[in-house]
Amino acid sequence: MPSDPRPRVLLLIPHLGGGGAEQVTALLARGLSREKYELHLGVVTQADAGPEALPLGVTLHPLGARRVRNGALGLLRLIHRVKPDVILSGMAHLNFLVLLLRPFFPPGTRTLVRQNGSISASAGLPRATRLLYRLLYRRADRVICQTRAMAVELARELGVADERLSVLPNPVNVEAIRASAEENPSLWSGPGPHLLAVGRLSREKGFDLLLHALPMVRERFPHADLVIAGAGSEEAALKSQRRELGIEAAVHFAGHVDCPAAYFPGASLFVLSSRHEGLPNALLEAAAGGLPIVALPASEGLVELLRSQPGAWLAPEISSTALAASLLKALEVLRQGERFAHAFIDEFRIERAIQAYEGLIDAVLPSAKILERTL
Repeated sequence: MPSDPRPRVLLLIPHLGGGGAEQVTALLARGLSREKYELHLGVVTQADAGPEALPLGVTLHPLGARRVRNGALGLLRLIHRVKPDVILSGMAHLNFLVLLLRPFFPPGTRTLVRQNGSISASAGLPRATRLLYRLLYRRADRVICQTRAMAVELARELGVADERLSVLPNPVNVEAIRASAEENPSLWSGPGPHLLAVGRLSREKGFDLLLHALPMVRERFPHADLVIAGAGSEEAALKSQRRELGIEAAVHFAGHVDCPAAYFPGASLFVLSSRHEGLPNALLEAAAGGLPIVALPASEGLVELLRSQPGAWLAPEISSTALAASLLKALEVLRQGERFAHAFIDEFRIERAIQAYEGLIDAVLPSAKILERTL
């Protein structure tokens, strides 16, 4: 029997579900052509998954490691068993592991890593982490950036050569998000306005700034409430802050939500309170759903995307006071249930993003593999 001529592509994430980085990789696994590629998905910290997790034609490899850093041996075994032509890793700490192991990969294995956050000194990264970035990212065949500003930052901060940097849009299933938002009933109660925030409960997401801003908003809009969808290490501290601010009745922590679009019906606006951010899928999904957006200037790429856009309000600085002022500015003019087209979201439609990722995969494939596929 002749061997399969399709190039093997191994996508790697810690686990299915989770945050934006995992969602992007899962969308790639579902969207990349199974006619062009033999697709594999490695989930490092997951021991099993239901049959509905992925479509037919994608082979799932749960490694079951306790943490990503404990998965080195299992990952290396997987790579030698699958012998992928291209590996695409989708999250920073997993990128480090992949690039550390790269000298032990089968010859000719191409390695792509996707960067999903800022690495500048202002992002507050430990010195050891920044050193790992500098030492390891140069081993990648390509580093995928979400924005041109992020690519410039990587070149400046890490010395990554321009030809190894690729700017690709995050895939967003715009039609599915809009359909979900239209089909779901409102989960909100009370007169509002209703504020929605989505993200991991960690310091860089700035939910403490948002909690501080809410009492200022409620001075003008006394029935304003907030849902924060996400889980993380800062949950206890944020709930304690909520209690100290006397806004327990106005703030609901929803935990991890598989489909944040369920909260779009009835939401007055989406809030991005991050101190540091690349280009979060939560914001893109909110834009796909037409929600008005209020954001802190968490990165150059984010500012470039939202500056002067109808239905988007950018705070002038990263502070709770500036966030409150921008929220009030938006709420003063928004009509109940008002939605915006957010034309910039077209660049991120899943079909365009998949095409861009396939173009990059084809570009890094060994020429002999491309020739084999076309024969």
